Amino acid sequence: MAHGQQQLAKVFVELADTLVADFDVIDFLHLLTERCAGLLGVDAVGILLTDQRDHLQLVAASTQKAKDLELFQLQSEQGPCLDCFATGQPVLCADLSAEPQRWPVFAAGAAEAGFVAVHALPMRLRDQVIGALNLFSATPGGLGEDTTDLGQAFADIATIGLLSERAAREQDLLSQQLQIALNTRIIIEQAKGTLAERHGLSMDQAFITLRVYARNNNRKLADVALAVIDNHPNVADLSHPQRTQP
Repeated sequence: MAHGQQQLAKVFVELADTLVADFDVIDFLHLLTERCAGLLGVDAVGILLTDQRDHLQLVAASTQKAKDLELFQLQSEQGPCLDCFATGQPVLCADLSAEPQRWPVFAAGAAEAGFVAVHALPMRLRDQVIGALNLFSATPGGLGEDTTDLGQAFADIATIGLLSERAAREQDLLSQQLQIALNTRIIIEQAKGTLAERHGLSMDQAFITLRVYARNNNRKLADVALAVIDNHPNVADLSHPQRTQP
């Protein structure tokens, strides 16, 4: 295997190893920008992501200059990375000075930061564009097809990392909700048994009594069940069972 291929494989294995439970998504994205810059032969890499209000935000950059330029681009509301996000298509500019009219404000800021070529690649979640991976170079020049494809692969890896993090959070939330539901069911069963024993009800009648009381008093069923178990005075009127069907 050629040295370049070995290095590429090493980087992809390194990135994949970070995609584990409880991984630090920001650290992962910073690592990705650094490795991307090294493998693609560009001077800096930045990542912009959309927030819940559909506004782009900077989340990672391989250098301070790239960070500053990304923030300047967002502030000026002009630049290739914003166009990439808006269209969902790669935006390639081999020489900003050759197209000064394209993004005049951004081009001036890029020149001040020492960058003359900028390429932006979309980060997609199915048909939805969630951000852009941005490549900055201090010398003019386009990206070859292989380099562009590799850059898009890095954008896809970043997207996969974000999806993994979101899936982990959603799974954790689902597990918490499931545990809450199970705990609640146990409490309700205990309350049903308590009511049934106190008032000579069947378990079905006891459950109906709990539900009707909770609805009539705009309370959660689990809260009423806990009060019954604790024999709390705020459910004293449950001493006369409510047998009306809900």
